Amino acid sequence: MKMKKTFMVAAALTAAVTLCSLALPQENEKPKNLKILPKDISHDELISTMRSFNTALGVKCNFCHAQQKDDPKKLDFASDDNQHKDVAREMMKMTKRINKKFFKNSDVMTVSCYTCHHGNEEPKSKPDAAAAPAAAPAPGK
Repeated sequence: MKMKKTFMVAAALTAAVTLCSLALPQENEKPKNLKILPKDISHDELISTMRSFNTALGVKCNFCHAQQKDDPKKLDFASDDNQHKDVAREMMKMTKRINKKFFKNSDVMTVSCYTCHHGNEEPKSKPDAAAAPAAAPAPGK
């Protein structure tokens, strides 16, 4: 029974990795429609950048990338049909301006997507109530 369960978990993980790798652009494909990222970005740098967005916003690739019209199971990475892609581009420009103006492009101190998003699709304007410290008792009580 335990061996069967182990096999099923391994098969599920293999299937998940395979499906995810099919959705990502392949190394020999040149990225298209880059408007903010450098046109000569390496495949590894591009994937690393995209994964940082995934982590910073807690989203998957389809949050910014539209489905292919002829095969909705695949993403059209060059398409501008998903409005979140334009928002991401504007946010990239904003963080670049902030880092240049206030942090002189320092490696030590920078603003990134994670600075505001903390793993959420939308940045929170205030902490969750559970995370807020309890009010201090009034003096003399």
